[in-house]
Amino acid sequence: MTENSDRDPDPDSDPDKLKGPGGMTLRQIHEQVRKSVERDREARATHNLPAPKTRWQRWIRYVWGRSGRR
Repeated sequence: MTENSDRDPDPDSDPDKLKGPGGMTLRQIHEQVRKSVERDREARATHNLPAPKTRWQRWIRYVWGRSGRR
């Protein structure tokens, strides 16, 4: 065993006390990253909607689609 196993955990490794960039604690940074990943997943899920099925919907997508021509 190491000599550190008998002592309390290192206070510098506590995520609630250790500050990162911008003065946020590591736990706050972790929560912000987790929320951001959730938002990105939701946005990607709504962005990748299936292609329209009817002829009218396909035509609308063609005319007003992402091609940037119109």
